[in-house]
Amino acid sequence: MPSLDRPAIRRRFDDVRERTLALVAPLPWVLLRKQHIPILSPMVWDVGHIGNFEEMWLLHRLRGRGWMEPGLERMFDPVTNPRPTREALPLPARPELFRYLSQVRERVLDDLHDPAAPGSEAAELLAGGFVYEMVAEHEEQHQETLLQAMQAMAAPCYTPALRRPTPHGRPVDRDMVEIPAGPFLMGHPAQRSGFAYDNEREAHEVDLPTFRIDRTPVTNEDYLAFVEGGGYDRREHWSAAGWRWRQESAARAPLYWLPPGGAPPEGTEERADRGGWRLRRLDRVLPLDPAEPVTHVSYWEAEAYARSVGKRLPSEAEWEKAALWDPRAGRARRYPWGDAPPSGEHANLDQLAFGPAQVGAYPAGASAYGCHQMVGDTWEWTASDFTGYPGFRAFPYAEYSEIFFGGDSKVLRGGSWATRPAVARGTFRNWDLPIRRQIFTGIRCAVGDGFEDAGREEVGR
Repeated sequence: MPSLDRPAIRRRFDDVRERTLALVAPLPWVLLRKQHIPILSPMVWDVGHIGNFEEMWLLHRLRGRGWMEPGLERMFDPVTNPRPTREALPLPARPELFRYLSQVRERVLDDLHDPAAPGSEAAELLAGGFVYEMVAEHEEQHQETLLQAMQAMAAPCYTPALRRPTPHGRPVDRDMVEIPAGPFLMGHPAQRSGFAYDNEREAHEVDLPTFRIDRTPVTNEDYLAFVEGGGYDRREHWSAAGWRWRQESAARAPLYWLPPGGAPPEGTEERADRGGWRLRRLDRVLPLDPAEPVTHVSYWEAEAYARSVGKRLPSEAEWEKAALWDPRAGRARRYPWGDAPPSGEHANLDQLAFGPAQVGAYPAGASAYGCHQMVGDTWEWTASDFTGYPGFRAFPYAEYSEIFFGGDSKVLRGGSWATRPAVARGTFRNWDLPIRRQIFTGIRCAVGDGFEDAGREEVGR
């Protein structure tokens, strides 16, 4: 096994931890300790779980070391403690929590020089630095979860220490792109270097008929026409399950949209005329930017919108082919624009914009087929259920993805403004329940007869 690049691991870990601490730094402890909505943990729990996951994999599983704090091991177990129960846990105070994070990290870095026996579980975990990158990406994924909680906060709202501007949008044709029929390679190829989760493997050939897909994400302007056209009241746009959600939720617009005339939430800075639709983004109430991708919609809203314009949601395979397949080279790219790592020229990632960019802001990030902003800004719902690829093998633990196969979760692709660049590789698969709206989700529609639109027979009944 090649030796580990220990300086690179240290730099990676330092960068990830610096961002976690920077995100939570503006908040007093009482707000970090509070469970702002039932489907998200108190932020203290997320931070503690970050440290506990690192201890479990890099000290306990990898090196066979005993638990530093057995009580914390049980407290930060997500299976033992479902989200609605976590606020009632005896969560540690600030000094204890950050001391624990620091002590875990110190021991992990001290252990970087310890070898592993060939053929052991530790050797498999260490191959290519896999387990270290898994721990780093786990923390980055929880950073996005923390940002969901920060967006959900109200009175007071979360105020970022720094906001990075995004480029202005540019004119982009809003037509649909035709993706010709034919096979492509879907998933993370075995011969490709770099980290990938088990659910991204193995790469396999998928043969799709011709379909068309939106060149850009659905914008606020597009979705506002659905809202003001009575889309939430028109039963014919909704599947049976979607209509049940619509009635139970009483939703009338995307989460965090504010109707004309309404008072802004307490603790926000009003930056919009109350005569039109607005949205709350963290501590600001902003005019609805017609050119931004719509965000914070559930799967059921995305499905209903697509049907209202005579389209459907793409399958996961359709999304990946449109995003990553290079028909001239006959191979899949790492990212829509090519194999180069994401930069500010390609996509709106890395959290510090604290919101999506306008459509057309990243022409250099277009896919080989000409689809824009398929990575960054908003996750995009697909019509596919979350399951394993052919030949799937759970590694290194079934609880990451396998236990969610065959359930009610739908696949989301592409990452959002709140996603770190390492997590935003083209083959990364996210998933969640169709009712979820706190995630930074948007819409891209498709047209074509090659994908069975689940629930289509239920429309209008």
